[in-house]
Amino acid sequence: MAKIAVLIPCYNEAQTVAKVVSDYRAALPEADIYVYDNNSTDGTDKIAREAGAIVRYEYKQGKGNVIRSMFRDIDADCYLMIDGDDTYPAENARELCDLVLEGRADMAIGDRLSATYFKENKRPFHNVGNRGVRFLINKFFGSNIKDIMTGYRAFSRDFVKNFPVLSKGFEIETEMTIHALDKNFLIREIPVEYRDRPAGSVSKLNTVRDGVKVIFTIFRLYAEYKPFRFFTAISALLSALGIGFLVPVLIEYFKTGLVERFPTLFVCVGCLIIAALLFTCGIILHFVAKKHRMLFEILMNRR
Repeated sequence: MAKIAVLIPCYNEAQTVAKVVSDYRAALPEADIYVYDNNSTDGTDKIAREAGAIVRYEYKQGKGNVIRSMFRDIDADCYLMIDGDDTYPAENARELCDLVLEGRADMAIGDRLSATYFKENKRPFHNVGNRGVRFLINKFFGSNIKDIMTGYRAFSRDFVKNFPVLSKGFEIETEMTIHALDKNFLIREIPVEYRDRPAGSVSKLNTVRDGVKVIFTIFRLYAEYKPFRFFTAISALLSALGIGFLVPVLIEYFKTGLVERFPTLFVCVGCLIIAALLFTCGIILHFVAKKHRMLFEILMNRR
C-alpha cells in the first residue's frame, strides 16, 4: 500500500489544529499525520498529540524552515501539505493524493482562487497580492498557474527529495512553484473551496513584510533560473538610457566640434559599459543554469 504523509506546519494554531487533524484522519485514514510545531506558545503541540497526530518540532522560526525539516525527515510515496488554520477542506485530500499516486502529477495544487477565495477572504490586500504574484510568475515563466501561494498541495517523492528549500518563511510556496516549472515537473490544479479563518484565529502572514519577501523571491529566482532574460532586460534599459542621453551630445559635437557636457558623456558611456557587462553576465549564467538543469535530469534518471 502506498504511504501517504499529511504535513501540517503549525505556529499557535490551538484553536483549529484538533479539527484539522480529525478531518484529515477521516479523509485519509491510512495516512500518517504529522504536526510540526514551530515554537507555539498556546499548547498547539499538546492538542495535536491528543487529536492523534505525530508531533515533531522545528525551532528555527518560519514556514520554510518547517517544510525543510518535514521534507528531510519523512519518507512517503505521497506528501499532502496543508495549513493548520482550518481554511482548506479535507474533501479534496483524496483527489489531490490520487493525482500524485497515479503518476498524473508531481505537484497537485489546491486552487483557491478559482473557487471561493475572493469571496471568503476578508483581507483585500491579500487578494491584490495573490493576483500580483500570479501575474508575475506566469509572465516570467510562461505558465498558467491559477494559484501560486496556496498552502494546499500534494507532492511526489521525487519532487520532495529533490527540492532545495532555500526560503525561510511564507515565500516557500512561490519557491516550490517556480522550481516545479523550471525542472519540468508535472503540475495539476483542482479547484478547492476556501473558508476564512474562524473568529479568534489570527493569520501569521504580515501583508506588507511577507509580501515584499515574496516579490523579492520571484525576482531572485527569475535571475537564477532565467538569467539571460533577467540581465538582458536590465542591459536593454541601461542601453536605452545611455543612448538616449548620448544622442544630443553627439549631435552637438558634430555641429560645433566641441563636447560641452562631459558629465553627461561620462554617465552615458558608463551606462553602456555596464549594459555590455550585464549582457555578458547573462550569457554566461544562462549556460551555467542550463548545465544545472542537465545535471538535475541526470540525477533524476539515476534514481
